[in-house]
Parts: sequence; C-alpha cells; structure tokens
Amino acid sequence: MKRFSAAGRVADELRAGRILWRAGAVPRDPGLVRVSAQAAQRYGGLGGMPTAWASVRPTAVAVIDDRRSLTFGQFAERSYRLANAFRHEFPGATATVGIMCRNHADALVTMFGAAATGARVVLLNTDFGPAQVSAVCARERIDALVYDDEFADTTTGFEGKRWQSWTASSPHDSELDRLIAAHPAAPPPPAPKAASLVILTSGSSGVPKGAPRSETRSLLLPAGLLSRIPLRGNDKVLVAAPVFHGWGLLVSTLVLSLGSTLILQRRFEATRALQRLGDDRCGAFIAVPTMVRRMLDLGDAALSGVDLSALRIVASGGARLEPTLVTAAARTFGPVLYNLYGSTEASFISIATPADLADAPTSAGKPPLGVTVRITDEAGRAVPAGSEGRIRVRTPGQIEAYTDGRRGNSDDGYFDTGDRGRIDDAGRLHVLGRSDNMIVSGGENVYPEEVELALHAHDGIADAAVVGVDDTEFGQRLRAYIVPVAGTQLEAGDIRTHLAALLPRSRMPRDIVIVAELHRTDSGKVSRHTIDELKELHR
Repeated sequence: MKRFSAAGRVADELRAGRILWRAGAVPRDPGLVRVSAQAAQRYGGLGGMPTAWASVRPTAVAVIDDRRSLTFGQFAERSYRLANAFRHEFPGATATVGIMCRNHADALVTMFGAAATGARVVLLNTDFGPAQVSAVCARERIDALVYDDEFADTTTGFEGKRWQSWTASSPHDSELDRLIAAHPAAPPPPAPKAASLVILTSGSSGVPKGAPRSETRSLLLPAGLLSRIPLRGNDKVLVAAPVFHGWGLLVSTLVLSLGSTLILQRRFEATRALQRLGDDRCGAFIAVPTMVRRMLDLGDAALSGVDLSALRIVASGGARLEPTLVTAAARTFGPVLYNLYGSTEASFISIATPADLADAPTSAGKPPLGVTVRITDEAGRAVPAGSEGRIRVRTPGQIEAYTDGRRGNSDDGYFDTGDRGRIDDAGRLHVLGRSDNMIVSGGENVYPEEVELALHAHDGIADAAVVGVDDTEFGQRLRAYIVPVAGTQLEAGDIRTHLAALLPRSRMPRDIVIVAELHRTDSGKVSRHTIDELKELHR
C-alpha cells in the first residue's frame, strides 16, 4: 500500500490542532487537558468523551431533547451508570451493543456508556424492517439491544438482552431509565480494550453492510469538518439529521466537544423545528435535503414570522442537494448553506461552502483538511483534469474492510465510492451519479440523477425519482416517478417540454408516472423498497 509522507501527516495534524483550538474544542486550562487525556486513556477516545466534557463544563447544558435537558455533568453521570450496568450484565466480557433509536439523549448516552466498557457498538437504521434487524443482529453478533418502543415489533426476533429506551406512554420511566437508576454513579473501571463503532450503510432493502471504525488518535476527522463548516463553542445546534448515521453522529459528537448545546427532536416536523431554531436562537441547523425542502415549503409567511437572525449555518448532508433548493435556501436564509458529500465507508469527502454554492450550485465543494480525492478510469488510473471518472478518496475516517470481511480499499489505500464525478478548474468536486445507477440507452450513458436534478427545477414538482428499466428496443430506458406540488395538475407533455430545455434528447424519460408520494428514509434518500414496489406496479 502506498504510504503518504510522515512529514505531511505531521503537518496536517498540527494544522488540525490549531483549528480545534480556535473553535474551542481544546480546553485552555492545562489541568483540564490532562484530565481529558486521562479519561481517553482510561475509557478510550469515544468512551472517555463524557468524562472530558464534564471536567471542563459540568453545569453547562449539553443536550436538550423532547423530554429533558442534561448538563454535561448529568450526561456523564448517566453514561457512567449505564457503563456500570453493562459491566454487571456482562461480567468478565465486553458486549456488542445494538442501538435502534431516533434522535434523543439516551441514544448517545447508550453509545458512550457502552464505549466506556470497551464494547462494540452497532447503530441500527430506524428504517429497518424485522428481516433486516434479525439479519444484522445475527451477522454482527449483537448481545444487547437498546431500542425505542415504536420498534418493539420490529425487534421481536432478537433473543439477547434488550431494554426500551423511549416509551411514549411513560417517557421518564423506560426500561433503560430503570437500568440506569439501579447502578452506581461512580466512574466505571477502566475499559479492558478500546471500543469500536459500526455504522450501517443506508440501503433500505436487503441487508446493509457494516462499516466498522476503531479508536483513532488523529485530530483530522473533527478538524477536517471544522475547516469547512465553522461550528463554534457556546452555540446551540439543532441536529435533525439522524444520529444513527455518520453525518448526524459526527456533528452531534463535535457539537458536544465544542461545549455547545445539542438540540434533538425524535422526529423531524418542519413547523416545530423552525420554531425551535427561532426560540432557542440556534446558530446551526444540521439536516438532510428533504428537511431543508420541507422547511422552505412552509412558505414565506411562516418563515418570516420566526427570528432566525442567529442562524449562521444550515448544513445539509446524506443525500444530493438540488440546485433549486440551493437557490431557495439562499434566498430565504441568506448565505449560510453548506453541502456535505460523503459516504458511510469514507465519512465526509467534500464540503461546499456558501461561496462555492453561489458560484457552482451543483458542486459538492472541495475536500476538507486531510482528505484527498482522485478521479480515475475503471482501472484506477488518473484521468485528465476536468474529465469524468470514478471518485476515489482517501479520508481520515475511512474503513479498511466491512464487517463481513470484504475489503473497502484498493492496494494504494484509496476507497472507491461507487460514484462518478469530475473536478472543475476551481478544484470543486461535481458528483454526476452512482456508477451502478448508470444505464446505457441506445448506446448513450445516462445518469438518472442528472434527470432528477432537472425535474426538481420544475415549480410544479414536489419530488421526483428516476430509474432505469429494461427496454426491448434500446436495452434500457428511463422512467420518472413524479410527485406534484399540492393542488397542481401536471401533464406529461409539459414535463417533457421542461426537460427538453435543460437536457439532451437522450436524457428524456420514456415513461412519466405521477404518484402521490415517494417515501424517503431518515437519511433523505428515496427507499429502494419504494422504487421496487413502483416498478412492479407499473411494469
């Protein structure tokens, strides 16, 4: 494997340290720095975080969710109690703990508490059905499961130890609450080994792959994000992106590391989220594109009635951000929109700032500190500047292999994202589409994502998905599923006229199907199950 220069790595780490210092993630008191280092040595980097945070700012508010607020001291104590509970439940061994929770404080308390025992933590997607839960729990050998009560039926096939963490009928007396209360608040014994974290790919049918991450002492992962998205200490940050996925989880952890207040809502509801942004004078809103779109759909009257003057950052990730949404967000919120492109396996890859999006609304921005992006041909050879090819990356957060043993990287240490793209003259990455989504229609290479972007530019289209289907004459053809804006009558001819002004004839969908809804996962992507059902219905 090709090695990057040691001098370059040291220089990047020093730069990362300066970024974290300026952002407020490093305590100014040397004594507190020592306490943080001791916590990391005792419980690992992840498990030691609550101890470090509580030593710096014990009485400051750490997390506010739909049922309670916790100071950093209370958050650490809750994590200690749960760590002691896991030690009691699994004496002499480290467990694999699965978490199937929506956005609330105990989803994070469970992760940090388990990590403090050296556990292996697996984050399950809340979109999973019973078959996926059973398959993942078996493959990952999960010993204990913490889940919200709405997933009780989904998780019935799991035979290990299990605790409900959120109960709608009794929000302050869940099984997890009782487990935590039954164990001491004293710091737990040192972890026998470093914890590991498994994030699952966002596929919504089949069995998603597991992307494992071990402890790392590199500063590049948090600093890389801060080098492009200027989160700062003492902010209030509403994280609506799901915390079971890399985007929401990374930002949530970083917000707490900065000493900011993390605001979580179990379910995203645009009106309620908008009100929270105004009432709490949030400095940042972390979302997926669907959430930004739904907030803008509330209309000018609702948006103008809320004081958003403190909002410095609207950061979108997890799915493609359409140019029309970029324009609408800039018009409503001002120059505060950031667009993150990444993957479960590689973490973040590039981030577009407001300036990038003003110049190139379709771009995914530039690689942050510590990230290298290459555009190559199918054999892995670099293509000329500006040319289209496969996107291969090297990032501080990438995995070496999946949990099933399959390799994630090539021999030179680069990860193939499965996407195709190009880099423009300004060094910005443009993602064209998934390599496995590309179809060949009449000899032309066509990306459904390109057509989706054009459809979203139509004022009467609320949502759209484009797929390839078999065709006896052309091999494959495009089919577009379109959700009209409420109260709008859409005609196929009008849609084709709209597309003809934006795209070559080879990109024109042969089939245009009007549907009432396109179900999207919590990470903002149209679910594969939805597409499969629509294909079967409109064969």
